[in-house]
Amino acid sequence: MSRIHEAFQNKKAFIGFVTGGDPDLETSGKLVEAMEEAGADLIEIGIPFSDPIAEGTVIQEANIRALAAGCTTDKLFDMVKEARKKVKVPMVFLTYINPIYTYGKERFMKKCVECGIDGLIIPDLPFEEKGELLEVCEEHDVDIISLIAPTSKERIRMIAKEAKGFLYVVSSMGVTGVRSKIETDIEGMVKLVRESSDIPCAIGFGIATPEQAKAMAAISDGAIVGSAIVKLVAQYGKESVGPVSDYIRQMKNAVAELDVK
Repeated sequence: MSRIHEAFQNKKAFIGFVTGGDPDLETSGKLVEAMEEAGADLIEIGIPFSDPIAEGTVIQEANIRALAAGCTTDKLFDMVKEARKKVKVPMVFLTYINPIYTYGKERFMKKCVECGIDGLIIPDLPFEEKGELLEVCEEHDVDIISLIAPTSKERIRMIAKEAKGFLYVVSSMGVTGVRSKIETDIEGMVKLVRESSDIPCAIGFGIATPEQAKAMAAISDGAIVGSAIVKLVAQYGKESVGPVSDYIRQMKNAVAELDVK
């Protein structure tokens, strides 16, 4: 069984996101380790990029901070490799097509394997075009994590049938960011997935409170939180490890209340 599947075994998963290199690489490494200790079942690490089109202001600004602090893809690979010595939960990169191709897709996947990355989330890679990366990902055993948005039912079924790792259910149209309430028919989306596949589904975009995380995990297999964590990193900088750990503990506890005892 892959590490990603283990993250969803007999429990609701809490997935946390940080932007790699924000506020600096050393703190990023500490954050990744602390997130696991605080209960994160899977960790997403954003590769900083100058044009992160799916992101709202919070994560865009984190990308700018990380790049200004000198984070490069190579340095991030080194940081993850170091973190992997302690971290046992799955780690996935959130990146865009451009950085992968600029780096060279073969070389990029090889590095993912070397540093223990389990999967890739690529928001600007349309499902219909993933073929160009699929082969090299499969060769290196790196899952492309598919995203489903509130779109046509047939498309959701089609994506679910071929999905690997877990399915990222986008709760709202638009960019990432904290939302006061989520109004999409997510239950309907998850039901369509369940009809087509037994792949785990986790819901992201807009989740910020323990109540929201619990509500989303109740109708799926897990909750994904990004902007709310990145906000804490922006607020506390190098001192953000404690506040992020406390926040993740609260979120994980809320989600864990749903686990079958």
